[in-house]
Amino acid sequence: MIYLASRSPRRRELLQQIGVKFEPLLFREGNRQDNETSEDVQPGEQPDDYVRRVTDLKVNAAWDRVVMRRGLQRKPVLAADTTVALASEILGKPADRADAERMLTLLSGTQHRVLTAVALKFEDRTRMEVSESLVTFTPLDAERITAYVASGEPFDKAGAYAIQGRAAVFVERLEGSYTGVMGLPLFETARLLREFGVTVP
Repeated sequence: MIYLASRSPRRRELLQQIGVKFEPLLFREGNRQDNETSEDVQPGEQPDDYVRRVTDLKVNAAWDRVVMRRGLQRKPVLAADTTVALASEILGKPADRADAERMLTLLSGTQHRVLTAVALKFEDRTRMEVSESLVTFTPLDAERITAYVASGEPFDKAGAYAIQGRAAVFVERLEGSYTGVMGLPLFETARLLREFGVTVP
């Protein structure tokens, strides 16, 4: 059994897919979630450094603020973060419809990187792995982009798309981890879990 420090339904589904038992850390105080951390990009920060830093913040915040402060039973905590990178530009979650359209226009007809870091923490031990995938989009005209954004799917998704959803038809080529692009690379996750003595069926 582990704690999952994520609100993502996709990460929950992926852990369930490999039979790992988990408990979500979803304690709230007012409008703030205990394990919520800022995902703002620091000036000049590169995508690889960004995804590692944010994931480290997430897993430590979950352990320190939630497990320790609330006196929960101590179990390993898993956290992850996904970012889409076009060269050195980090494409996070779109702020609004216009931002989603901007991101998809940038990704149209290009190859981009999807980086997902996953970290596991228990007591004073923390381990992290990063999955890197290359995704090539077909050229998208304005009409297709507008229709996709209108579906509502791009929001709360890094890079403004969900490969497991309607955006699957945009992907000409994928090199790397499909589950990593979804938000939780299962190969790396299973390897970390086994290192911490967690059974992966």
